[in-house]
Amino acid sequence: MWKHIAANAFSLLIVALIAFAGAIAWGQRQFIEPGPAAEAAYFEVARGASLAEVGDNLAAAGIISSPVIFRLGARYTERADELRFGNYEIPAGASMQEVLEIITSGGQSTFRYTATYVIRGQGNGEMRLRERLPGGGEQIDLAVFGSDEPVPEDYTALVEGGTPIVYRVVVPEGMTVWQIVNGMRGAEFLVDDVEDLPQEGTLAPDTYEVARGTAISEILADMIEAQTDILVAAWAGRDEDLPLENAREALILASIIEKETGVSSERDQVAGVFVNRLEQGIRLQTDPTIIYGESEGQGFLGRGIRASELANADNPWNTYLIDGLPPTPIANPGRAAIEAAVNPAETEYIYFVADGTGGHAFAVTLEEHNRNVAAWRVIEADRAAQEN
Repeated sequence: MWKHIAANAFSLLIVALIAFAGAIAWGQRQFIEPGPAAEAAYFEVARGASLAEVGDNLAAAGIISSPVIFRLGARYTERADELRFGNYEIPAGASMQEVLEIITSGGQSTFRYTATYVIRGQGNGEMRLRERLPGGGEQIDLAVFGSDEPVPEDYTALVEGGTPIVYRVVVPEGMTVWQIVNGMRGAEFLVDDVEDLPQEGTLAPDTYEVARGTAISEILADMIEAQTDILVAAWAGRDEDLPLENAREALILASIIEKETGVSSERDQVAGVFVNRLEQGIRLQTDPTIIYGESEGQGFLGRGIRASELANADNPWNTYLIDGLPPTPIANPGRAAIEAAVNPAETEYIYFVADGTGGHAFAVTLEEHNRNVAAWRVIEADRAAQEN
């Protein structure tokens, strides 16, 4: 009898082992087979979320079929403790194994919604809310609005609903500190804590990714650090025998170059003209310096320069009257302008004037320059006639 009982028990054990092995095999297939999601989707792994919470949320979103198998697979592959918080795009039909790889790889977060705030010259800004469609990466505009315009309902609904949004602040080259700070003050997602403006020229123009609720002072600190690094590196690689005493003078010159031309191919030529003038003791005579002084650092007048302003001796930035460089930068130059200031083109040019194409006509002699100026006056007159 005991032999019979032992034989039955052994048979049951074999059956149990077979069933257990079958369950493991089934679970493994479930883990590596395509998942139930018919379309690509975005998924957020919240900071501090547990493996169980993530598995349940994935199942609730229809991305995986079984949170239990997902957890077991994560532990079996020794990735249970490797979750990386962030936003991820999960492809359609992704297996649990593939989903686990995506959310533990530590790759850059992929946000469905992006809010890009571009600072404008009038001390304001424009917000562009875009949605990145899952799957193909196509982006569509959901809302575009100025900082002085009502906030669209679509944007408000996303914010109030706690939808993950990546925010970017775009600072173009050539803006003054006043324009940058006041532009940021128009961004409803930033906290205005600025009491004193940074020194002119010390902010690096760029695109800065920030979180909602970031203090403006934090962004300014990052911009100052970035501009310092750019300037130090550029000054270390400067041409020899520049008529510049230090990196600060290079920054001043770069700000003038930035305001004089937006054509990348001629920055070093413009730099060469100013360097030639400094070396030969010729006044720089550049209009943007006049504007900076007359606008009290706000960077724009909204009209042409008057003859009385050209002769204004009380304007310390008036390079028609002062020798050498003005006392401070007149804007925040970008990397290219800074590098042009310390590595100018070797040229004999002393003059330049707008040529009507967005660029400039350069000249070595005053006679040639006067001809270029006359040609520009004709272009100005033609444009004025067409506007009227």
